[in-house]
Amino acid sequence: MSQIAVGNPAPDVSLSLHDGRTVRLADYRGKRAVVLFFYPRDNTPVCTKEACAFRDAYSRFVDAGCEVIGISCNSAASHGKFADRHGLPYPLATDADGSLQRAFGMKPLLGFLPGRTTFVIDRDGIVRLVFSALFASDEHVKKALDVLGQSG
Repeated sequence: MSQIAVGNPAPDVSLSLHDGRTVRLADYRGKRAVVLFFYPRDNTPVCTKEACAFRDAYSRFVDAGCEVIGISCNSAASHGKFADRHGLPYPLATDADGSLQRAFGMKPLLGFLPGRTTFVIDRDGIVRLVFSALFASDEHVKKALDVLGQSG
């Protein structure tokens, strides 16, 4: 499967959130844009920096009518501790089996490392940004805000 590209419809996946809720991407269609940022692991330096960058810009995403959801392979319990420790105002979804990464056509780096890719999905369920960069954690927020018209 190739990676989802800009202009493609986003797959209608279910997300198991750290607060116990399950949501489908289709739940947001017609209501809100969605930023999904996939990151390798909770509590690692670059992942923490990225999560906190999304936290620090969260009000700008809300102002743009957007939901932010972080996704990694960690458990809901790990996500809950990570969110509490860093004051993350948005939900974190668990992708322990890699099915969400596969649904978006992401391939593990070096065959085993989960990737770091951000997708912006508009209100109509169409992908408007696909940005992958393993170490440029701040760029994920900047690129997403640019696409949502919230740069600057």
